[in-house]
Amino acid sequence: MCGRVTIQTPALAIARELNLAGVRSAIERPRYNLAPTQQMPVVLNDGTRLLDTARWGLVPSWAKDPALGNKLINARAETVAEKPSFRSAFKRRRCLVLVDGWFEWKQSTKPKTPYYFHRKDGRPMAFAGLWEEWTAPDTGEVLRTCTILTTGPNAVMAPIHDRMPVILQPEAQDIWLRPEPQEATTLQPLLVPDEASPLELWEVARVVNSPTNDVAACVERVASQAPLLV
Repeated sequence: MCGRVTIQTPALAIARELNLAGVRSAIERPRYNLAPTQQMPVVLNDGTRLLDTARWGLVPSWAKDPALGNKLINARAETVAEKPSFRSAFKRRRCLVLVDGWFEWKQSTKPKTPYYFHRKDGRPMAFAGLWEEWTAPDTGEVLRTCTILTTGPNAVMAPIHDRMPVILQPEAQDIWLRPEPQEATTLQPLLVPDEASPLELWEVARVVNSPTNDVAACVERVASQAPLLV
């Protein structure tokens, strides 16, 4: 699963990187330990590609309680087309989730050891995401939420965990963001482990274990550990 991410790249730099039309809403400060239920950068395509934000944890439009989103921070690529919580968004409401990196914990160590995954060149990555809008029945307030799709591990991820986010390269991003409804046969081939990005990982301190710690120390390499490349 993917349950913590970072975003340090400024909004305008992200917009330039992805050749977006502009910025509608943005994260105002660097996030070193962004967690579910918090706002994260996304790109939707409603005719114009703009950088926007959505709360992490998908709340389907039919949900009675928005707390359901706390359980829907990830969608498995293998089953996303069939699951009631995701299938409508998979067909009609796809987005990119923009991050600089993500954390995962190695399960075979006790206590679990956190690692930070990112591109060696520091550029942001576009995860495959879904979005929804939920309307509060009592106030009419509209809540926009999102989830991150995950798939099996690539060569970098496999020693640490058996799942990783779906990272979309530019060609795949264009297909994923098509505004018209898409069939699973078109989308499913995109949801594979990324072998193209120059990923790097290193062990980080356990300060990252608590989502209340949103500080630069979360991404700093443990001094005794050299980065691993692929």
